[in-house]
Amino acid sequence: MSLTTTQPVGIFDSGAGGLTVAAAVRNLLPEEQIIYFGDTAHLPYGDKSAETVRRYSLRIADFLLSKNCKVILIACNTASAAAFDAVVEHVNGKVPVINVIDPATEYVAANPKLKHVGVIGTKGTIGSGMYPQKINDLSPDKHVVSLATPLLVPMIEEGFIFDDISNAVVKKYLESHELKGIDSLILGCTHYPIIKNQIRKFYDFETVVIDSSQVVAQKLKETLANHNLLSTKRSGEHQFFVSDYSTYFKKLAEMFFEEEIDLQKVTLE
Repeated sequence: MSLTTTQPVGIFDSGAGGLTVAAAVRNLLPEEQIIYFGDTAHLPYGDKSAETVRRYSLRIADFLLSKNCKVILIACNTASAAAFDAVVEHVNGKVPVINVIDPATEYVAANPKLKHVGVIGTKGTIGSGMYPQKINDLSPDKHVVSLATPLLVPMIEEGFIFDDISNAVVKKYLESHELKGIDSLILGCTHYPIIKNQIRKFYDFETVVIDSSQVVAQKLKETLANHNLLSTKRSGEHQFFVSDYSTYFKKLAEMFFEEEIDLQKVTLE
């Protein structure tokens, strides 16, 4: 069965972090209908095994396919590192699949001004070594350092933003010796743009902080265009699903999308 322009875009993440990508997609491609799945029952993904993340990701991919999505965007760095290849193989060419790591690494590699690059992310993402490997494959002259920052996702999911607790946690991580002397910092988790201004403030707004949501949205646009799947008119309302109901998720989604949403809980078997 051939894909059509009117089918929705499927996006998933372990929780609310992927909303940063979904909002960027909505802003760049307002004619696209978005179906978003947040696996809130299993977050954070960062401390799960790669095998477990792959299992969750394949279930979600099946759910998005059942919703007739024309593309699957993995808006989670941990799942992108652990499960991208498995999802591509699983969907078997039915729809294009996009991850959030490749667009960010391509952007950094192509920017000659970025020479000493830091990456922060979950244990799963940093442990995979994907960011340094992919950046150096494209641009061997760049020096890339990484730091796992596992407290940030649960902190953000619990709503600790721009307060004494979050400021202390952010400061503790960014003062780490691993990140000394960097000229740029990749936010290697889609939750982190929510605290982007806190991070920029720590660096007195002098270090380039790279929020991959914009380049990922652009990658989606290019992918849809290449497959002749760009929509010219939105075919339905955006839909939001979670595996465990969260009032914070609903509040955050409504903030990003500037509209009231109907958040639906679904259990994936």
